[in-house]
Amino acid sequence: MATCHIHQDRETGRSCTRCGRPACPQCLVDAAVGSHCVTCVKAAQPSTKERVRRTWKGDTLLVSKALIAVDVIVYLMSFRSKASGTGLSAIQQQADHWGLFGPYVKSGDWYRLITAGFIHASPLHLAFNCFAIYRLGQALEGSVGRLRYAGIFLVAVLAGSAGAVLLSPHALTVGASGGAFGLMGAGAWAMRMRGYKFNQTGFGQVIVMNLLITVAIPQISLGGHVGGLIGGGIAAAAVLGPHRPPNAKRDIAILAGLMAAMLALGLVIAQAQG
Repeated sequence: MATCHIHQDRETGRSCTRCGRPACPQCLVDAAVGSHCVTCVKAAQPSTKERVRRTWKGDTLLVSKALIAVDVIVYLMSFRSKASGTGLSAIQQQADHWGLFGPYVKSGDWYRLITAGFIHASPLHLAFNCFAIYRLGQALEGSVGRLRYAGIFLVAVLAGSAGAVLLSPHALTVGASGGAFGLMGAGAWAMRMRGYKFNQTGFGQVIVMNLLITVAIPQISLGGHVGGLIGGGIAAAAVLGPHRPPNAKRDIAILAGLMAAMLALGLVIAQAQG
């Protein structure tokens, strides 16, 4: 009797229906037709590069998930902060180091215009923004494309920071809601390009409702939300314009230019503050 080609001390009457080599029951895996040996199963698995490529092409929420992961990781990192003797909590220390504050930006901390968009003040604040990014990603990421979606979000974050510095320069501002508002604006624009009126897009009502909440609750950054909304709308109009065929290189260049412009705008506004 033949022996298993892997466990050569085991006799077997079965064989792999793919390669024909004898294999014991332990080394066979049921397939759609017959059974394949573990050697053939392993050989048929795609390489790591191919698995990454398939994930990249197949996951329509890859950027949304990445943004959520960054927000969660940054939030959890705050708890690794050591006590500084200032009486501030770990989250407050993180906001103090990386959050948006006009005078700090004016003194050279330009990076706060970016980092503030990935810091959150509480679990509820984090959960709300992550949920918004996920739902907006479901509506937009697959249709506009990953790079455009990510670019629009980052433009909106920077525009939201510029708006926050303009309207409340001496308030410590954090959160990804400027980026989320930008995605809402992009969604409203994209639907308008398809012939829908603002109040028919589904995004219109959400934008109005969230702006009302922003005005009603004093501690929410009006400048950050409105700035993000305007920035996202501008970015969407620039790369999702009517009668404009998709062009990845061109759109990436446009979005990069808008990011630079919004960053410069935030710096100019901060420098102009008294």
